[in-house]
Amino acid sequence: MWKGIPLFPDSASTYSDAVDYFYLALVGISIFFTLLIAALVVLFAIRFRAREGSAGATQIHGSHVLELFWTAVPLVIVMALFVWSTKIWFTITRPPAHAEQYYVTGKQWMWKIQHPTGQREINTLHVPVNVPIQLRMISEDVIHSFFIPAFRVKRDVLPGRYSTMWFEATKAGTYHLFCAEYCGTKHSQMIGSVIVMEQEDYQRWLSGAAAGETPQVQGEKLFAAMRCDTCHTGQPGARGPKLQGLWGQKVDLSDGSTVVFNEDYVRESILIPTAKTVAGFQQLMPTYAGQLGEDQILSLIAYLKSLSDPAQGGAKP
Repeated sequence: MWKGIPLFPDSASTYSDAVDYFYLALVGISIFFTLLIAALVVLFAIRFRAREGSAGATQIHGSHVLELFWTAVPLVIVMALFVWSTKIWFTITRPPAHAEQYYVTGKQWMWKIQHPTGQREINTLHVPVNVPIQLRMISEDVIHSFFIPAFRVKRDVLPGRYSTMWFEATKAGTYHLFCAEYCGTKHSQMIGSVIVMEQEDYQRWLSGAAAGETPQVQGEKLFAAMRCDTCHTGQPGARGPKLQGLWGQKVDLSDGSTVVFNEDYVRESILIPTAKTVAGFQQLMPTYAGQLGEDQILSLIAYLKSLSDPAQGGAKP
């Protein structure tokens, strides 16, 4: 839409045009009222200037019509912008249920990305065109920000907290990827590319790239290697709670409260197991802080999530 205009990068996602239209509306409204007010200031300065024989302006001591007018007009404009922006916000922050999930780890000064099929990339992300892509992101050190200007999407990537963003590319091509949050001396070098490919080209790329193991398979092997399966057996008398079918469910804790079994809870339980104890169990789990990296924790999360998703074949402890 705005190709060739330096102010606007390519518009290459399903909601990038909507963001542009809203931005232009804000600029247009600002310009309109700026010119209107400036013109009125000049007009009134000339018309009511002090000069010989002039009676001057007539003071108005209250006018309900004027009060209602300059209250109603801004209210209507602001409410229209609120509804418009809210619609865009919900679109940007609610990934489709069928979106392909990729895992992103920010680290000074690189982006580490893993595909659902196991391929890994650094500072490069290959995606197919016209397919919703969901990124599950976390930082290993400081605050970063994943920014793809052509898709009009940016999301802070925080240490110790998962964040999600999604996009659906509409045009094949290579687009800039930046870190938009100052993260250290080499912040300006934390750049990369998002390569959007036609479906056939993307499948050829997948077949030629080092596939590796999927995050679910990696997590399953790590689950066994760290001996998690000795406690979380799912059998009566086990020292840890059964994990199958728990994803997204509420878990009762020993202090009487509840917590949702999700990414943040799993990560906290791995790194700080004493923070929350499941009702009916003793706190026996050791901490794995310093032993597992964020990539490995993401793999464990993918595996545990698969235990509650029959589509991924997960029906284990």
